Amino acid sequence: MGKKRGLMNNVRLLMPFRVVLFFATFLLIGGIASAQSEIKGLITGRSGATMTVKTEDNETIVVALTADTQVQEVQGTFKLRKKELGMTALIPGLPVQVKGMMNDKHQLVADTVKFKGSDLKTAQDIQAGLAPTQQQVATNQAEIQANQQATEANQQEIAANQQKIAANQAEIAAANKRFGELGEYNILGEVTVYFANGKVGVDPKYNQQLLDLATKAQTITAYIVQVQGYASAVGSAALNQKLSMERANNVLAFLEQDGKIPLTNILAPGAMGTSDQVAPNATTEGQAENRRVVVRILQNKGIAGT
Repeated sequence: MGKKRGLMNNVRLLMPFRVVLFFATFLLIGGIASAQSEIKGLITGRSGATMTVKTEDNETIVVALTADTQVQEVQGTFKLRKKELGMTALIPGLPVQVKGMMNDKHQLVADTVKFKGSDLKTAQDIQAGLAPTQQQVATNQAEIQANQQATEANQQEIAANQQKIAANQAEIAAANKRFGELGEYNILGEVTVYFANGKVGVDPKYNQQLLDLATKAQTITAYIVQVQGYASAVGSAALNQKLSMERANNVLAFLEQDGKIPLTNILAPGAMGTSDQVAPNATTEGQAENRRVVVRILQNKGIAGT
């Protein structure tokens, strides 16, 4: 009987301790949950395994990407459907929603990054159209210089060209605003891979060049690898867009699998279609030069100190 009474006393003594332990655990879990952060904003740059996001409050946040980061394209009216994508989809100019926890470097370590498919297409379209727009501005400026030597009868044409330049410059400024730091990179290495007509497979003769580029990249602090695919202006626009994307994806796959480049350090497999043609498509030789994938090693100028 005495033993039973002693056991009951021990239970009574342990009860307050268990209650305190329960509430302490509850508060600890609550503290961990409260440490989670969520931001919405625009990707303004990529550097190594991080990206910068400018929030709706005009604050710049550094987001760290890891192998566990989930990248999701939300679909549907209520955004209930999700499509898993690679980190290469995270390009400057893309509005995103990021959830994660802050680390001791004041970086938001991303658990999930979500965005709308329509926003991704807009960012990719701007990227594909940026270079041709800049080329058009240069062309218009050359025309103005020529027209300045013309007679007074050409002044109206000059004024019209100046209006075109102003419109193009405004378009470029808007695109640069969305791309943030994209123009602030040094190119530290480049390889061009050419493709046969209608083909998307990587010719083995380019393997060593790509491996050398991958080796060099991994010696550079906070490097980013940019992969952009192109097609000749032969056939439909839809087909050429598809070919340029498949070519870029195949080169990217080689860099990831054989070159050991982590996806966190790859900017985007850009499908540039028939933009930025480097040779006339009137000849077979010119078409061959346009069927290409350009791979570049980039480093933010702020990191390089230039």
